[in-house]
Amino acid sequence: MSAIKVTDLAYGRLRAPDLDAMEAFLVHFGMVRSARTANALYMRGSDPPHHIHVTEKGEPRCVGFAYHAASEDDLRRLAAMPGASGVEAIDEPGGGKRVRLTEPNGYQVEVVHGIETLPAITAPRDPMNSGDEPLRRAGKLMRLGSSPALVKRIGHMVLGTPQVAQTVSWFRDVLGLICSDDVYAGRPDNVIGSFNRIDRGSDYVDHHVLFCVHNEKAGLNHLSFEVPDIDAVFKDHEYLKSLGKYEHMWGIGRHLLGSQVYDYWCDPWRRVHERWADTDRLNAANGANLLSAEEGFVSQWGERPPEKFLGHVSP
Repeated sequence: MSAIKVTDLAYGRLRAPDLDAMEAFLVHFGMVRSARTANALYMRGSDPPHHIHVTEKGEPRCVGFAYHAASEDDLRRLAAMPGASGVEAIDEPGGGKRVRLTEPNGYQVEVVHGIETLPAITAPRDPMNSGDEPLRRAGKLMRLGSSPALVKRIGHMVLGTPQVAQTVSWFRDVLGLICSDDVYAGRPDNVIGSFNRIDRGSDYVDHHVLFCVHNEKAGLNHLSFEVPDIDAVFKDHEYLKSLGKYEHMWGIGRHLLGSQVYDYWCDPWRRVHERWADTDRLNAANGANLLSAEEGFVSQWGERPPEKFLGHVSP
């Protein structure tokens, strides 16, 4: 039995030496400034969370990740664990409380509760005609809005590690994540990748909130964010490409495991950020699968992942 069951991913926490350059990238990527201090940048999407991305000023690195707790009681349960901080008031924009933990690779994991929410940012969207419903937009022309379409929310994180089993066990035992798909190489007991989702019982959640994959070095492979629809993935790919400022890492394609239509871009310090639309959603009753790497690490369409993406980790 896990210590608690977190309810969602809250944000990633990075560091960068130039907050202006980081903010420019994230605005081009589809986020909006929620707050900024002398030492940190807080960016939101169109959904209500106060922020989904934090950048502290400093040498480039990944600091860690934050998850939402269901209650302050859950924070107190975590605070009683060996090595955990106490329950702390968060002295940052949005407020709330947190407990800080350290996962097996040394990254900080914040479990947070009570952070302020903001009004959602809404944009009009026209329905799409289809073969089954050809008159959903009768007499009206489809005209897409300008780029970039706003990111909605943070979806998942991908962590490279030389210790997949220990890392996955920690997230399951402490935060209550459950397996969606484990991927093995050679023998079924040689698991080299693990997709894990939130356990909200009968409620449906994203296919994964954490993908942990074998790498010789520990580090962040990417942070992942949902956009409104597949049009936003494609049109904003062209927009980001037209800027000529950022490295494109991989895409566009559709994953097999998770099924997202994806597009991956690097920030100015080569931390990879993914924009995606459409994901499989599962509940606890859907259980877990075990697949070979040949079966699982493929796209349903799109180019194969380049080597620079497969081996990528940001310290």
